[in-house]
Amino acid sequence: MKLAEALLRRKELQEKVSRIKTVQEKDIYEVKTQRRAAHEGIDDVIAAVPKLSLAEVTAEYDFYAKRLRLIDAAIQQANWMTEIECGAGVTEDYPMPTK
Repeated sequence: MKLAEALLRRKELQEKVSRIKTVQEKDIYEVKTQRRAAHEGIDDVIAAVPKLSLAEVTAEYDFYAKRLRLIDAAIQQANWMTEIECGAGVTEDYPMPTK
């Protein structure tokens, strides 16, 4: 994999992990039934039905988070091991003018 591809994949994984992280318990449930009082003595009935389980959300989050850590580690390894050539003078500081 080219470094540029790895950087793009890291960005994709980070976005997925961020999106899944924001899923809250209220987002997992959907109101399916609602009953209003038909006559005295009957209360409102509201049923919350799960769209998916918290375990499913957690499993997907863990899946993408692990891949993000793996690709990030590979990128960091390349960051410390890769030598590049720069033009002369890139490490020099600005010379202060003398009065």
